Amino acid sequence: MKLKTIFLAGALSLASTSVWAACAFENDVPVKSLTAGFEAWKAATDAMAECGNFQASLDQEFKEKQPEAFAANPALYQIGGVANETMIPLLNAGTIRPLDDLVEKYGQNLTPNQLIAVDGKIMAIAMMVNAQHLMYREDILADLGIEEPKTYADVLAAAEKIKAAGVVEYPLGGTFATGWNLAQEFVNMYLGEGGNFVDDDNMPTINTPEGVRSLETLKAMTAYMDPEYLVSDSTYVQQQFQQGKIAMANLWASRAAAMEDPAESQVVGKVKMASAPMGSAAPATSLWWDGIVLAKHMTDEQADAAFRVALEGLDSEMVQANNDAAVWLIPGYDVGPLAAGAAASAENGARPYPASTALGILHSEIGNGLAAYLTGAKDAETTLADIEANYLVSAKEAGLID
Repeated sequence: MKLKTIFLAGALSLASTSVWAACAFENDVPVKSLTAGFEAWKAATDAMAECGNFQASLDQEFKEKQPEAFAANPALYQIGGVANETMIPLLNAGTIRPLDDLVEKYGQNLTPNQLIAVDGKIMAIAMMVNAQHLMYREDILADLGIEEPKTYADVLAAAEKIKAAGVVEYPLGGTFATGWNLAQEFVNMYLGEGGNFVDDDNMPTINTPEGVRSLETLKAMTAYMDPEYLVSDSTYVQQQFQQGKIAMANLWASRAAAMEDPAESQVVGKVKMASAPMGSAAPATSLWWDGIVLAKHMTDEQADAAFRVALEGLDSEMVQANNDAAVWLIPGYDVGPLAAGAAASAENGARPYPASTALGILHSEIGNGLAAYLTGAKDAETTLADIEANYLVSAKEAGLID
């Protein structure tokens, strides 16, 4: 099973040979990291800590905190955890450093898939791929005679049957928290409808029939969700699954391992991973990579130590100890059933998240404006028109349009 898709640096494939060893040096330079807090980052930073003099901040608000922390001189953190979209503000601000010299010096065991290049310079090292995909209670669907949903029409039909049966509190979960999460739900739906977000002149292109269909599908889902869905982020949905409160959700692949954690989950062995449901053009999801960057504002000695520490956290020993925590791009990874949803989504034609400065601005405006439609305050066309209008103001301030 392979992921066949294109990201910033080229085709990503899953590695299968082990070439790394335990921590190869004792670090005597203080190093700090700021990353997301999901299981894969816990595993990677725990491995980094084996080298000593290392402190990890695992924080789901890392996206908001990194720009200021990396703009400080010296930087407040030496290592940052990023993804397609979250690297863009750091690139634009010039607060992360090229890694070519360090890759040449220490990166002999990195694969080409892991080298994220921007304008010919290596700016990040990818460690995993991620995507939101369908997770469902296989036992519940089997008991009710429901086949695996392939489209959102199937998901909604299944949700109606599950609701009528009363076997869980809510048939569906969703990462609909106002802000970044809700915007990402729209991004997924719109990509599935074949939509593009801005044109070549950075003008917005979401107030379209495809945009309206995307909104209508999102609203239809809310009828089967916890009424507090506007505060529902990835951790919220993960816990709903673990506690047996929901039967289906389009959730990040990086959360799959949590379903099998007997210390937290009441549904071990019951949640199946499947492709994201199809839109009219592609699976309604987006493909991401996660990896590390280094701050620009630090000494060469710190950068050298930080890169070596980071690589120790991204080795095959870590992967073999945490195989199911992510869809790893690191040698030693054994593709298992928990990666099946991400792999199936990619094989079915899921599109990469089209990270850009323009989409970063539009993503924020979508996150701020979408709830008005879901709560009935605005209709679909007005919602999208207002989001586009707000984007134009922000994009002009950012110098993207005249």
